[in-house]
Amino acid sequence: MTAVHGTSVDIAAPDGIADAYLVHPDDGVPHPAVLLYMDAFGLRPRLRSMADRLAGAGYTVLVPNVFYRHGRAPVVELPDFIDPAARPEIFERLGPILRSLTPDLAMRDADAYLSRLADCPAAADGPVAVTGYCMGAGLALRTAGTYPDRIAAAAGFHGAQLATESADSPHLLADRITAELYFGHADEDPALPPEQVARLDEALTAAGVRHRGEVYAGARHGFTQADTAAYDRDADERHWAALLALLDRTVGPSRA
Repeated sequence: MTAVHGTSVDIAAPDGIADAYLVHPDDGVPHPAVLLYMDAFGLRPRLRSMADRLAGAGYTVLVPNVFYRHGRAPVVELPDFIDPAARPEIFERLGPILRSLTPDLAMRDADAYLSRLADCPAAADGPVAVTGYCMGAGLALRTAGTYPDRIAAAAGFHGAQLATESADSPHLLADRITAELYFGHADEDPALPPEQVARLDEALTAAGVRHRGEVYAGARHGFTQADTAAYDRDADERHWAALLALLDRTVGPSRA
């Protein structure tokens, strides 16, 4: 793995300053850019380590605190390890914050994140990739549909509420997407039941979007997050293989 340089940065966002983590190979050369959307637990050491791994594979990675309107990360206090007993109290505090991030606000913010990457000397010119986890998978899908000229690839893992029956469900943007997509779904995930998995695939197929969705058998919601009880090492490594393959064929250094 390449040596990387990571730092905390501030981004001028529509409603204030969004704190974020920026990391890239420590070689002074611009690299393909990746916008990494957090899960509901937010910007924390686990997500920084994931960004570091992506940077070590040759990418410049930005991880914004999408809850910046409620303060700098961590917006709510988190234990070092999130076990099932801790989740109800954490989500009692997170619930109002999650609900306050409307699709309109999130996509206004996405413009600021993408603009920061476009202006970053460590990021190569051209379209970027976006990946997201849990709620971040929906943000990744929505960003691909809102900014199709700026997104070459989008991925989501153990995504939540990707294809609901609501009028603002992210899957309804399928006909605007030009990126290649990949989704790694958790098995028997209450946040994304089988009918939503099917609805998402049907919408993307009907729109002619290049995509692949896979259900990771036996993996629970949150399987990539090593600081939670849902972590599954095998599923996590499968996620890395799929994500890096997607990036390599869409924005990777070999395409420069």
